[in-house]
Amino acid sequence: MQAQYASNDPDYLSCKKNECQKYVDGECVVSTCGATLSFHLINIRTGIKFVFFAGGFETPCILAVSDSASFANPQKPLYGHLSSIDSTGTSMRITWVSGDDKPQEVQYGDGQSQTSQVTTFTQHDMCSSILKSPASDFGWHDPGYIHSAVMTGLNPSSNFTYRYGSDSAGWSGRITFRTPPAGGSDELKFIAFGDMGKAPRDPSLEHFIQWSFYMDIYLAYHAIYELIRNIFRDYVSSGSVYITPDSGGECGVPYETYFPMPTAEKDKPWYSIEQGSVHFTVISTEHDWTEKSEQYNWMNNDMAAVDRSRTPWLIFIGHRPMHSSNHGLLLYPNVDNNFVQAVEPLLLANEVDLALFGHVHYYERTCAVYKGDCKAMPKKDENGIDTCDNSNYTAPVHAVIGMAGFTLDKFPSDVNSWSLVRITEFGYVRVRATQKELKLEYVNSSTRKVEDTIRIIKA
Repeated sequence: MQAQYASNDPDYLSCKKNECQKYVDGECVVSTCGATLSFHLINIRTGIKFVFFAGGFETPCILAVSDSASFANPQKPLYGHLSSIDSTGTSMRITWVSGDDKPQEVQYGDGQSQTSQVTTFTQHDMCSSILKSPASDFGWHDPGYIHSAVMTGLNPSSNFTYRYGSDSAGWSGRITFRTPPAGGSDELKFIAFGDMGKAPRDPSLEHFIQWSFYMDIYLAYHAIYELIRNIFRDYVSSGSVYITPDSGGECGVPYETYFPMPTAEKDKPWYSIEQGSVHFTVISTEHDWTEKSEQYNWMNNDMAAVDRSRTPWLIFIGHRPMHSSNHGLLLYPNVDNNFVQAVEPLLLANEVDLALFGHVHYYERTCAVYKGDCKAMPKKDENGIDTCDNSNYTAPVHAVIGMAGFTLDKFPSDVNSWSLVRITEFGYVRVRATQKELKLEYVNSSTRKVEDTIRIIKA
C-alpha cells in the first residue's frame, strides 16, 4: 500500500483550495480544504482504489473510498528483460510479464520470431510455517503470466531490434540491444551493482507492501544478469543455509520464474558463463556451499576447468561477502566465517582475479587479500591508478558493490588494513576487460564521476 500525507500539497494546510460543501440560507456553513497528490503507478493488472483516511497506519479511520480505477490494458506485455543462455553470443532469452495466459511471441531481426513459453506461480507455491508467511497471506499479489522465448541465429557483438507481445494483448515498443561478445574474444564491457532496493518514484510512504508486488516493481526498473539474494530465497524450513524471514515466504520461486538464468535446474541457482576475455563463476551464498556439497564441487570443478589462454580473467560472484568492514549484527553478521573458511581457499587455488559481492550497502575495495591478510598491495601506475600485476598471482581483489539503491550502511571508525577504498554513496561499477587488462571503476550515480579505479594486468 502506498500513501501520502495530504500536507504534501503545500496549499492544503493554508486551505487555498477551499470548496463549500453545505449552504444554509445562502451562506456556506461547511467548507473543505482540497489537496492534489500525484502517485506513480505501474500496471499490476488489477484495479486500484484510493482511500482517504486519518489516524495513521496503526489506527486508520477511513473517511472516503474512490471507485476502482482500471488500467487501460491489464493484458499488456511489460517489463521485458534479456539474459544470456550460453557463451556463444548467438542466442538471447527475453522474459516478460502479461495478464494474458496465451502464448505470445518475440519478433526480432529481419522477420524472425519465436513463440513464448508461458508459466506462472500461485499462492500455494510460497513457503510458510506455523504462522503464515506474508507471501502466502496478506502480501500475496497475483503475478500474472511470465512469458519467455529464446532469440536464436544472432551474431555476437551485434545490434538487433525486437518487440514482444501479441495482436490481442498488445505489443511492446521496438527495442534495440547489443549481443555480448562470444567467450574467448577480446574486449568485454559491463556494469555491475548489488542490492538495488526499492523506493517509490513519488513522495509515497509504504506499508505492508505485497511481496509479489515488490517483484513487479523490481521488474519494471531492473535489467540485469541476476544472482539470488537473501531477500529472494531465505525462509524457515526452505532449505536455505540461513534461517531468516528475509524472503517473506517467496523462497526463490518468483525470482527463478521471473529471472531464468543459465542454471542446470530450478533451485540450483549457480552457473558460469564466458563473455569476451572473462569467465564468470556465479554462486548462491544462500544454498549449501559446505565442503563436498553439490554446489561446492560444482564451483571447484568449474573454476579448475577454465582455459586461461581463452578467458584469462576469472571473476567470482556471490551475494554475501567474504570481507566487509561493517560486521553487521551479532546474531546476523555480514560475513559468515564458515562460508569464508569453506570457499575462500577455492578462490586462491583457482587464481580468481576479482570477486564481486553485495549484501552490505556500500562500496568497499580490498587489496589482494586472503584470510584477512594483504598478500599484495597495488602499485600506482603513471596516471596514479592502483594497479595489480597478476603475472605473479598472490590472491583475488574483492569488491563489495551493494550500493545500488537500498539504504546505505556506514563504515566503522576502525578498519582493517586490507580495506583500501570505502565509499558510502549510491553508484555502480563498470568493468572493461581485454586479454591483458581488467579495469574496474566505481561511478557515483549522483555526480556520474569515477571515484575509484583499479587495474589488474597480466604480461
